[in-house]
Amino acid sequence: MSVDVGAVAPDFTLMNQDRQPVTLSALRGQPVVLAFFPAAFSSVCTVELCTFRDQLAQLKRANAQVFGISVDTFFTLKAFQTHEGLTFSLLSDFNKDVIRQYGVVNPDMIGLKDISKRAVFVVDAQGKVRHREVLEDARNEPDYAKVYAVLDALGR
Repeated sequence: MSVDVGAVAPDFTLMNQDRQPVTLSALRGQPVVLAFFPAAFSSVCTVELCTFRDQLAQLKRANAQVFGISVDTFFTLKAFQTHEGLTFSLLSDFNKDVIRQYGVVNPDMIGLKDISKRAVFVVDAQGKVRHREVLEDARNEPDYAKVYAVLDALGR
Protein backbone atom coordinates (compact mmCIF):
# COMPACT_ATOMS: atom_id res chain seq x y z
CA MET A 1 0.00 0.00 0.00
CA SER A 2 1.22 3.45 -0.87
CA VAL A 3 0.54 6.65 1.03
CA ASP A 4 -0.48 9.46 -1.31
CA VAL A 5 -0.52 13.23 -0.96
CA GLY A 6 -3.70 14.32 0.84
CA ALA A 7 -3.98 11.11 2.87
CA VAL A 8 -3.64 11.02 6.62
CA ALA A 9 -0.13 9.79 7.40
CA PRO A 10 -0.22 6.34 9.00
CA ASP A 11 0.59 6.60 12.68
CA PHE A 12 3.49 4.69 14.15
CA THR A 13 5.73 4.42 17.17
CA LEU A 14 9.40 3.61 16.57
CA MET A 15 12.44 3.64 18.81
CA ASN A 16 15.00 6.33 18.11
CA GLN A 17 18.76 5.96 18.34
CA ASP A 18 18.56 6.53 22.11
CA ARG A 19 15.94 3.80 22.59
CA GLN A 20 13.20 6.37 23.20
CA PRO A 21 9.82 5.84 21.54
CA VAL A 22 8.71 8.40 18.97
CA THR A 23 5.02 8.45 17.97
CA LEU A 24 4.05 10.36 14.86
CA SER A 25 0.59 11.39 16.11
CA ALA A 26 2.18 12.94 19.22
CA LEU A 27 3.87 15.45 16.91
CA ARG A 28 0.60 16.93 15.62
CA GLY A 29 0.70 20.68 15.61
CA GLN A 30 3.92 20.94 13.62
CA PRO A 31 5.14 19.73 10.24
CA VAL A 32 7.24 16.58 10.12
CA VAL A 33 9.68 15.37 7.47
CA LEU A 34 10.03 11.60 7.27
CA ALA A 35 13.21 10.71 5.39
CA PHE A 36 13.27 6.97 4.73
CA PHE A 37 16.72 5.70 3.78
CA PRO A 38 18.15 2.28 2.87
CA ALA A 39 21.13 1.93 5.20
CA ALA A 40 23.21 3.86 7.69
CA PHE A 41 26.81 4.55 6.67
CA SER A 42 26.10 4.04 2.96
CA SER A 43 27.35 6.82 0.70
CA VAL A 44 24.13 8.36 -0.65
CA CYS A 45 22.31 7.96 2.67
CA THR A 46 25.13 9.83 4.38
CA VAL A 47 24.93 12.65 1.83
CA GLU A 48 21.13 12.84 2.19
CA LEU A 49 21.02 12.95 5.96
CA CYS A 50 23.95 15.36 6.15
CA THR A 51 22.10 17.61 3.69
CA PHE A 52 19.10 17.67 6.02
CA ARG A 53 21.48 18.31 8.93
CA ASP A 54 23.09 21.21 7.11
CA GLN A 55 19.69 22.69 6.19
CA LEU A 56 18.20 22.30 9.65
CA ALA A 57 17.89 26.07 10.07
CA GLN A 58 15.57 26.16 7.05
CA LEU A 59 13.54 23.28 8.50
CA LYS A 60 13.34 25.02 11.88
CA ARG A 61 11.96 28.19 10.24
CA ALA A 62 8.97 26.10 9.22
CA ASN A 63 8.87 24.67 12.78
CA ALA A 64 9.41 21.24 11.17
CA GLN A 65 11.01 18.21 12.74
CA VAL A 66 12.94 15.79 10.58
CA PHE A 67 13.31 12.08 11.26
CA GLY A 68 15.46 9.62 9.38
CA ILE A 69 13.93 6.13 9.21
CA SER A 70 15.67 2.90 8.24
CA VAL A 71 15.54 -0.79 9.11
CA ASP A 72 18.89 -0.52 10.88
CA THR A 73 19.03 -1.29 14.61
CA PHE A 74 18.99 1.62 17.03
CA PHE A 75 22.57 0.65 17.95
CA THR A 76 23.68 1.26 14.36
CA LEU A 77 21.62 4.45 14.13
CA LYS A 78 23.24 5.82 17.29
CA ALA A 79 26.72 5.18 15.86
CA PHE A 80 25.69 6.77 12.54
CA GLN A 81 24.16 9.82 14.25
CA THR A 82 27.28 10.33 16.35
CA HIS A 83 29.69 9.76 13.46
CA GLU A 84 27.91 12.27 11.19
CA GLY A 85 26.96 14.79 13.88
CA LEU A 86 23.28 14.49 13.02
CA THR A 87 21.15 16.70 15.24
CA PHE A 88 17.80 15.03 14.60
CA SER A 89 16.43 11.64 15.55
CA LEU A 90 16.94 8.47 13.55
CA LEU A 91 14.19 5.89 13.93
CA SER A 92 14.63 2.13 13.74
CA ASP A 93 12.00 0.26 11.73
CA PHE A 94 13.84 -2.99 12.33
CA ASN A 95 10.62 -5.02 12.08
CA LYS A 96 9.80 -3.33 8.75
CA ASP A 97 6.25 -2.39 9.74
CA VAL A 98 6.42 1.31 8.85
CA ILE A 99 8.12 0.85 5.47
CA ARG A 100 5.24 -1.49 4.62
CA GLN A 101 2.63 1.02 5.89
CA TYR A 102 4.13 3.76 3.72
CA GLY A 103 4.69 1.53 0.69
CA VAL A 104 8.44 2.09 0.53
CA VAL A 105 9.78 -1.46 0.73
CA ASN A 106 12.64 -2.25 -1.62
CA PRO A 107 12.29 -6.01 -2.13
CA ASP A 108 15.89 -6.49 -3.29
CA MET A 109 18.67 -3.93 -3.36
CA ILE A 110 21.86 -5.68 -4.44
CA GLY A 111 20.95 -8.71 -2.36
CA LEU A 112 19.57 -6.83 0.67
CA LYS A 113 15.98 -7.98 1.06
CA ASP A 114 13.09 -5.78 2.18
CA ILE A 115 14.95 -2.65 3.20
CA SER A 116 13.62 0.86 2.76
CA LYS A 117 13.53 2.69 -0.53
CA ARG A 118 14.80 6.24 -0.38
CA ALA A 119 11.65 8.31 0.20
CA VAL A 120 10.60 11.59 1.74
CA PHE A 121 7.18 12.51 3.11
CA VAL A 122 6.20 15.90 4.47
CA VAL A 123 3.36 15.65 6.97
CA ASP A 124 1.52 18.84 7.92
CA ALA A 125 0.48 19.93 11.41
CA GLN A 126 -2.86 18.14 11.04
CA GLY A 127 -1.23 14.84 10.09
CA LYS A 128 -1.88 14.94 6.32
CA VAL A 129 0.75 14.08 3.74
CA ARG A 130 1.59 17.23 1.74
CA HIS A 131 4.59 15.89 -0.18
CA ARG A 132 5.63 12.41 -1.25
CA GLU A 133 8.71 11.37 -3.18
CA VAL A 134 9.65 7.71 -3.51
CA LEU A 135 12.80 7.00 -5.48
CA GLU A 136 13.13 3.72 -7.33
CA ASP A 137 16.90 4.10 -7.67
CA ALA A 138 18.59 4.42 -4.27
CA ARG A 139 21.59 6.11 -5.89
CA ASN A 140 19.45 9.23 -6.39
CA GLU A 141 18.83 11.88 -3.76
CA PRO A 142 15.45 13.44 -3.07
CA ASP A 143 14.49 16.83 -4.48
CA TYR A 144 15.35 18.93 -1.43
CA ALA A 145 14.03 22.12 -3.04
CA LYS A 146 10.54 20.61 -3.26
CA VAL A 147 10.65 19.57 0.39
CA TYR A 148 11.65 23.09 1.45
CA ALA A 149 9.04 24.68 -0.85
CA VAL A 150 6.26 22.58 0.69
CA LEU A 151 7.46 23.47 4.18
CA ASP A 152 7.63 27.16 3.27
CA ALA A 153 4.05 27.02 1.97
CA LEU A 154 2.92 25.33 5.18
CA GLY A 155 4.57 28.06 7.23
CA ARG A 156 2.56 30.84 5.57
